[in-house]
Amino acid sequence: MAGNTRVMIVDDSGYMRQVIRKHLENKGYEIVGEAQDGLEAIQMYPEVKPDIVTMDISMKKVGGIEATKKIKAIDPKARIIIVSALGESRFIKEAIQAGAHDFIIKPFAEERLISSIANALK
Repeated sequence: MAGNTRVMIVDDSGYMRQVIRKHLENKGYEIVGEAQDGLEAIQMYPEVKPDIVTMDISMKKVGGIEATKKIKAIDPKARIIIVSALGESRFIKEAIQAGAHDFIIKPFAEERLISSIANALK
């Protein structure tokens, strides 16, 4: 399953994109795109057609909640997992209302990310 799964990573931190990429590539996921802000993610989504998007919340230009809403407007079946250090309940609620499948709080264990993706693909 993982080998055919296409993932787009959205985070303003190059280091965090690298960490997520490493975790996912170790499990056989294909990284089809990386974006450093929500605007770039919205533009890239239709081009790379990922199965899953990992999305940070706090980014310049367009934040993760707004980007999630816009991607869901482009593709209502989009599967988006928020990965953020902002773990307050209001952010979690906003993310789920925007259409996110899950909310992972940084720092996270690799297993948490992998199980979240598996659940979103069901």
